[in-house]
Amino acid sequence: MLSVDDTVRPVHQGSDELVPSRYALRVGDIDVLMISDGVFPLPATTLATNADPADLAAWLDDRLQRPDVYKWPLNVVVARSGDRTVLIDSGMGAEYPDFPRAGGLLPRRLEAAGIDLASVTDVVLTHLHVDHVGGMLADELRNGLRPGVPIHVAAAELAFWSAPDFTRNTFGGMPEVLRSAARRFVDEYQGQLRTFDAEHEVAPGVIASRTGGHTPGHSVVRFASGGERLTFLGGAVFPDHFDHPGWYNAFDHDPEEAVRVRVRLLQQLAASREPLVATHLSFPSFGRVAVAGDGFRWVPTDWEY
Repeated sequence: MLSVDDTVRPVHQGSDELVPSRYALRVGDIDVLMISDGVFPLPATTLATNADPADLAAWLDDRLQRPDVYKWPLNVVVARSGDRTVLIDSGMGAEYPDFPRAGGLLPRRLEAAGIDLASVTDVVLTHLHVDHVGGMLADELRNGLRPGVPIHVAAAELAFWSAPDFTRNTFGGMPEVLRSAARRFVDEYQGQLRTFDAEHEVAPGVIASRTGGHTPGHSVVRFASGGERLTFLGGAVFPDHFDHPGWYNAFDHDPEEAVRVRVRLLQQLAASREPLVATHLSFPSFGRVAVAGDGFRWVPTDWEY
């Protein structure tokens, strides 16, 4: 009899996955592809540094999750609009080699989805945390992209990482890998960076908008075409934030501002009923949000296939 526990692993046949880790959406004339770059096991306390331990334990138990470790999904987006192919975030890359299911999967999964890295015309980074820029530091992705491909990022994000200040963070200090990855990324791609202050249309109907909060230059990406809408929230929301939008994520630069931004975004999306996707919601992370008392309710959208 199969025991249901955290040791169950995806089934692989050679290099092909039994269940492809990609999911295609269409927003008007824009093709949007969600790609999973794996999952990253972290201490469960990183979900909510200001939560009562009993409340966090109850939240995890209610979802049949382990009390000590939570596996963060790592989702990446590719959008095709007009003659542009836009890669949005790049996953973890090879920054954590001891965790084979945490990153480094993106290039082969793009290939399996029929996306040639050389066809990517633009890269957008929601922010410079390692799980969003790490892929850009890995040889396979770095060498596969066309030379000089423009990389769009908020000017405030680059300014922050030039001299990062984590004094408002509640994690007790950021891991060195975050500083290192951001520094190496800027050093590697300095000549390709294209900055924006508040908003920038990267491709027809593909708009990067700075929100701040999770990091000072954190941005979301909105897709709009033919009267249809979709928002990629990047790292602005985690699974616990629907029930507890006031919980501080361990990697929030400014937790109080992150809460304000998060609540505002979720309120807007609840009012409009527009769908969303996000980096750290369970793949394919496609759904909607509704107001529920003092919090929110996540409403996953049925897969269409």
